[in-house]
Amino acid sequence: MGRIVCEQTSTAPVDAVYALAKQVEGFPEIMPDVESVEVLSRDGSRTTTRWVGLVRQLGRRIRWTEQDEWDDERKVCTFDQVEGDYEVYRGVWTFSETDTGGTLIHLDLEVDINVPLIGALLRSVVTKLAKQNAEGMLAALARKAEAAG
Repeated sequence: MGRIVCEQTSTAPVDAVYALAKQVEGFPEIMPDVESVEVLSRDGSRTTTRWVGLVRQLGRRIRWTEQDEWDDERKVCTFDQVEGDYEVYRGVWTFSETDTGGTLIHLDLEVDINVPLIGALLRSVVTKLAKQNAEGMLAALARKAEAAG
């Protein structure tokens, strides 16, 4: 299993970055490795979404459905796969104000995938790509929030 921890700062205010992050259906616009995100339900602080990700290097798609729990007061999102191609896909996203009035975005993700025959190879590749994708997502989210600001 791979653990991915990454951070990104943005000059945009924390409320703006957090609100943008909650609009997960827009992620395919800022993340080239996300083909689609479909919101299945929004019920208070809980969002259930279906994702299709592209692993271009392997010519594969990865599909999963996740449940997000958004804590608007603390600006924290916990998420966990409820079904899909991952053995494990869960984590915590936090958004906190910096001393300069910007935002620190922190992502702590656990990811593991098991595909028969090429499992070990695919695991290491997917973990590496997931880290690159997570870092790219945080950077893209920061840029989009700053551009909207």
